[in-house]
Amino acid sequence: MTKYCFVTGGVVSGIGKGISCASLGRLLKARGIRIAILKIDPYINVDAGLMNPFQHGEVFVTDDGSETDLDLGHYERFVDEPLSELSNVTTGQVYGSVIAKERDGDYYLGQTVQVIPHITDEIKSRIRKCAGAYDADVLITEIGGTVGDIEAQPFYEAIRQMRIEEGRENTCFLHVTLVPYLSTVGELKTKPTQHSVRELRSIGLQPDLLVVRTPMPLTGEVRRKLSLFCDVSDEAVIEAVDVQESLYHIPLALEEQRMADLVCMALALPLRTPDLSEWREICERYSHPDHEVTIAMVGKYMDLQDAYLSVTEALMHGGIANNARVNIKYVDSEEVERDGAEAHLADVHGVVVPGGFGDRGIEGKIEAIGYAREDGIPYLGLCLGLQMAVIEFARNVCGLQDANSREFKEEAEHAVIIYMKEQEYITELGGTMRLGAYPCVLQPGSLAARLYEAEEISERHRHRLEVNNEYRETLAEHGMVFSGTSPEGDLVEMIELPDHPFFIATQFHAEFKSRPNRAHPLFRGLVAAALRHAAVAPTERSEA
Repeated sequence: MTKYCFVTGGVVSGIGKGISCASLGRLLKARGIRIAILKIDPYINVDAGLMNPFQHGEVFVTDDGSETDLDLGHYERFVDEPLSELSNVTTGQVYGSVIAKERDGDYYLGQTVQVIPHITDEIKSRIRKCAGAYDADVLITEIGGTVGDIEAQPFYEAIRQMRIEEGRENTCFLHVTLVPYLSTVGELKTKPTQHSVRELRSIGLQPDLLVVRTPMPLTGEVRRKLSLFCDVSDEAVIEAVDVQESLYHIPLALEEQRMADLVCMALALPLRTPDLSEWREICERYSHPDHEVTIAMVGKYMDLQDAYLSVTEALMHGGIANNARVNIKYVDSEEVERDGAEAHLADVHGVVVPGGFGDRGIEGKIEAIGYAREDGIPYLGLCLGLQMAVIEFARNVCGLQDANSREFKEEAEHAVIIYMKEQEYITELGGTMRLGAYPCVLQPGSLAARLYEAEEISERHRHRLEVNNEYRETLAEHGMVFSGTSPEGDLVEMIELPDHPFFIATQFHAEFKSRPNRAHPLFRGLVAAALRHAAVAPTERSEA
């Protein structure tokens, strides 16, 4: 029988519910408990696929092609388990399903369809379906947003009902909230948390644990006040002090406060000693590396680094695998257009161009790639980063001056990047890209095959365009190797330049499958190449 832990948040959004869920998942898994994680997003969008990264951060893609909230990336990285469409529920999905059932006529025939019970029943059904699909001992469910949000009310009501239906010993409520520090009076203030919990209790939910975001450790007085006014025990007030190192240190900080044990006690689960040896090794290697490199990430959403969250984390994983600290230099591609690549990349040891859409900053990305190619700087391109590498190579090596992508210049004479055939006549944009995991066959002896140590791989995609096969022969004649293709050979999945120290690009998003304990081969290889590049004196590089 599955038990349920529901995670809610108060005071402000972005407070750390996702990391709390991911950390709890890691701690429970370390105790031998089978876990699954579900993110509920109260927005009316069906999924995150069409959201602007400036509003919502990156779109995370699962193996089955679901475009989800970035928190699912945290979940996968922390618990090292692949998730699916069942792990993300939105208001759009819930209401869409209920409306479809009403129109069908077989489900609600003759009934007045209402929020209670029809919407709440649909929500509970999806929560239980997720738990059953993963055969979970514990399903951790995060309710997005903050308590009191009007769009989240049906979800709070649904989990209130689940406590009655499943029983108190099978449900646990964990509330993540804020205790700010007011410098004018020199005090931590508990009133925002008190109001948040009062709001939660007004809709019938009493938290079993509080996870308190705070800039400094809680005093005994503050802890006692939270316990008294929020009706939780002293030990169930878990402080989440702002970390100075990586997110991966958070589970260890929460373990010291016995958060997972308290959840187990609330759910009537036996207390077990966790095995966190691998996780401690990850944190040790992160905190005390032997080496250091700087890698530039060249994109157009640099004001919101969550837009490239999985790439950032994958670079950190590559550093952990190489016992190196990776300093990421976020470079706005429009500034490269304005200042030139050398002004921004002369001091870096590697370059990454991540995925994206639209023509803003494109020429800056192309210039950055050309600089990395000509100066022998290790380069990794991801999705759009492959397409831009092909355009740069076609222009500056093959002499096709008008080389471009149909996305940016429909009438380009040399459209080396074109829309996939199945994408040409699509009118609805949501959920219609090439999404999810697809197989890729690697060329024996290539850099890709050496990095993966495999002949065939599976990676996650999110794109509409591809390399134009009409130009593959020309590109190959000038030295580009198509080291990864679809099994039929008709789609280019990976390119590389064998006469370069490290130049490789992928049509897929390698970052989605990287883990802190298992760095993705391409990111591990990039950091290793960056370390070699850093070890070579600038004069030697210029002579080479």
